[in-house]
Amino acid sequence: MSASLLLLAAGLGVVALVTLVAPRLRTPAPILLALAGVLVSLFAPLEHVEIDPDLILIGFLPPLLYADAFHTSWVHFRRWLRPILMLAIGLVALTILAVGWVAHWLLPELPLAACFLLGAIVSPTDTVATQAVIERVRVPRRMTAILGGESLVNDATGLVGVQLALVVLLSGVFEAGEVAVSFARVAGLGIVIGIAIGGLFSYANKLVRDTQALFALSLLSPYLAFLVADQLDASGVLAVVAAGFVVAWRIHHVEAQSRIELYSAWNLLTYLLNGFCFVYIGLETPWLLRDLSPGGDRHVLVAGVAITVVCVVARFAWCFPGTYVPLALSARLREREGTAPPWRNVVIVSWCGVRGAVSLAAALAVPATFDDGSAFDGRRVIVACTLIVILLTLFLQGWTLQPLVRALGIREDADGEHEHSFAREKILGAGIARLDAFCSERSCPLAVHRFRAAMADELAALSAADSALKSEAAERVAVSAEVRRAVHAAQEAELLDLRDGGAINDRTYVELQLELDRAQDDGKR
Repeated sequence: MSASLLLLAAGLGVVALVTLVAPRLRTPAPILLALAGVLVSLFAPLEHVEIDPDLILIGFLPPLLYADAFHTSWVHFRRWLRPILMLAIGLVALTILAVGWVAHWLLPELPLAACFLLGAIVSPTDTVATQAVIERVRVPRRMTAILGGESLVNDATGLVGVQLALVVLLSGVFEAGEVAVSFARVAGLGIVIGIAIGGLFSYANKLVRDTQALFALSLLSPYLAFLVADQLDASGVLAVVAAGFVVAWRIHHVEAQSRIELYSAWNLLTYLLNGFCFVYIGLETPWLLRDLSPGGDRHVLVAGVAITVVCVVARFAWCFPGTYVPLALSARLREREGTAPPWRNVVIVSWCGVRGAVSLAAALAVPATFDDGSAFDGRRVIVACTLIVILLTLFLQGWTLQPLVRALGIREDADGEHEHSFAREKILGAGIARLDAFCSERSCPLAVHRFRAAMADELAALSAADSALKSEAAERVAVSAEVRRAVHAAQEAELLDLRDGGAINDRTYVELQLELDRAQDDGKR
């Protein structure tokens, strides 16, 4: 068996094992996966296999970002766009500068451009790790939306920074104005390409009825967006994110049963890809650290720890003034975003700075030679420092976030529960109104009246209890397919109106849309 196949088998085996034990250990899965990878690398007789970084950047990253964008609430993303961009652009820029200067001081063997390259590599937080960590704690939805949006966008800004720093490192030429214009062009063109490809695939989804073909199209979408953008020297990451937002916004054109199967297939795919990425981080750790000589490279370990501290401090130094100063200076912002969040919430946002697979892939993609063919010895140092930052942030921040949330007394706000209850009441009301109109046009059998009574009972229970629990009266009854289709269409239209009008966010929309789809599917059996 080849080393690559053995690595793949070991990675999937670790993912399966961690899936079984993670709920009992109450630890975020990325931490357990990375730790398991380290143990396997230390004690299992595996050859060292360095995966081509393009496999992660092009093979794994597009579908993972696409899935995250697909499940990110566009309503909340748009509402909290200012703080998201402050973190995803402003904080990334600050981190690049701060890490670059500290690295230049601690690692004199690295050229200044290479130090800023290291800063760009470790600047983005990891989407997968961030979501896995915050999913385990009940925090306000505003915080969840901002952290999720930041981790989506800062992958793009960080990788664009890596690209520009590499150009400067390899060419030895730096023009600030040219870099700024290049950044704007790369980002803007990437978004335009993503919107265009997302619109194309949304239209294709309306025409295709076969579920397997739909999944093939949905899997092609992120890769096509990424590759087209890459060929046009645009941001592939932003293209993928934009395409995911557009397709998610138009997903209601897909039939109910196909939506259920699509969500299931994507959940499985992203789980396996996420898991393998973190296992690979763990597998690489012992090999990369062995490359450092015990004596001469001790300063690299010190530099890695110091750079981690710089990343954490820079995030705190940016988050607090970035949260309170704009709101204090602008009444318009206060009107749009509401009152400033408590300082405890800002502490949690500041502490959510986990790095992951994107940083490792970017570090591994650094070339070993310059354009003139001379060796670039700093690559080994950059990879080692990046790995140290990933491991320290993953283990330190990932493991301590839940106790910190508990110690600060942060609670999930009630908006999510009320939003679900509000939306359920609206779609139940729309379904009952459609049934009343249906029965006014023709004679309805007893089963239809029982169906209406069950829906009315559920609506009454929701209104009385103000909860999202289904009433026990909502049992399945024998109703004709025509009636169920009419009711489902009315409820789906009401739910879509709620989303498009901004009354509910995309996550609530997807959850309730799946409930309607499953109810429709159950009615066919």
